[in-house]
Amino acid sequence: MRRLQILLLVALGALVLSSCTLVSPNATPVHIAKSRVGLELLSPTIPGTNGARVRFNTQPVYIVDATGLLAPSSRIVPTPAALSTVIQQLLLGPLAIERLVGESSALPENLVLVSAFVRRQVGYLDFATSLRSLPRAEEMLAIGQLVLTAYDVGATKGVVVKVAGVVQALPTPSGKPQTLVTQQDFQSLLHS
Repeated sequence: MRRLQILLLVALGALVLSSCTLVSPNATPVHIAKSRVGLELLSPTIPGTNGARVRFNTQPVYIVDATGLLAPSSRIVPTPAALSTVIQQLLLGPLAIERLVGESSALPENLVLVSAFVRRQVGYLDFATSLRSLPRAEEMLAIGQLVLTAYDVGATKGVVVKVAGVVQALPTPSGKPQTLVTQQDFQSLLHS
């Protein structure tokens, strides 16, 4: 009984203290002159740099929708979009709100991207582990996610996937494994 009384007393004290404030509220906002705002917080460039700026843009990444097909979803990335940045966003998986409506990712949660870049309109993705441990249908969706996402970043001639630097022959929906997979190979997995 004594323990309950102490707990109630502590809870009541916390409630009383939480209603107190050290800063008195002001009914109307106070205008602060731009000259009094320090640390260059109103500057269009990054403080402490030689005029550097960061601009953001939305970039589509492909996730598995509730029907089991691939659908684009927007992510915010720095401009210009680099393949490695966009693939990292893809590897984070669907957002919480996307999960609530049944969307998911076929990519393993522990998949580690070693490098990603586009050269001559071909995307090169190097991972620490292979996708071959996935069931065939999930592996196909995972590769589709990577290829379609890379296509929208500039890998218009296709994608080459490496595991620890070794080029992988990837399965395609047509059944023919290829080392260079293209966006056309995975059109059948897109939600129309």
